[in-house]
Amino acid sequence: MPHDDLPDGIEHHGDDLVAHATPASVGVVAPRLAAVATAHGVARAELWVHGAGPADDAVASAAGFTAYRDLWQMRCPLPAEPSTVAVRAFTDADAGAFLDVNNRAFSWHPEQGGMTLDDLAARRAEPWFDPAGFLLWEDEGRVAGFCWTKVHPATDTDPALGEIYAIAVDPDAHGRGIGGPLTRAGLDHLASRGLEVGMLYVESDNRPAVVVYERIGFRLHHVDRAYERYAGDGGNDATTEQRP
Repeated sequence: MPHDDLPDGIEHHGDDLVAHATPASVGVVAPRLAAVATAHGVARAELWVHGAGPADDAVASAAGFTAYRDLWQMRCPLPAEPSTVAVRAFTDADAGAFLDVNNRAFSWHPEQGGMTLDDLAARRAEPWFDPAGFLLWEDEGRVAGFCWTKVHPATDTDPALGEIYAIAVDPDAHGRGIGGPLTRAGLDHLASRGLEVGMLYVESDNRPAVVVYERIGFRLHHVDRAYERYAGDGGNDATTEQRP
């Protein structure tokens, strides 16, 4: 059950507590998250370290967290090799067909899988959403794949980035070599917006996808690592001075 008195930077995701850190802040965030989870009697806490390296494993472990998931951010220069598949922009009438493909393709995925019409509506309401960058591939008159793009403005540390936000091919169309051209269709759109760097996230153990992306020209930029801690795992529960 959500608690109204959680400190800034710690949130409920379902029954879990979740916090995000960088290598510079993980030494503070990890024991604080562990202490808050203990204080509130929460069974599972999840910690994400963005740009994680080997040293962060030891810091997280000291607070009782165990690494369980690596999400790779990969980048490539734009423009890339042009696509060879025809795509079109998403329309309101495509919502059901998109959800069917998405949920079949991502049945295993903790964030993208199980999307509902309400979930889709919430993402389409985000300021970054651009229907022209939500590209659909059709096979024999039905939606059989998509490449959803997103543009990130430049920051103090990064140039403007064109993201392959989500991409999938219906499982019935697997094995036909559509993933690479569909990715490049998204990159074509992003390059047409004047972007010079493409970016995407991929699970580190999704080797088939990584191979496709590497062939296109993507290379590993950094690792976002997730750690989890269950009640009773120990660690730095003695850091009671950091509890709210």
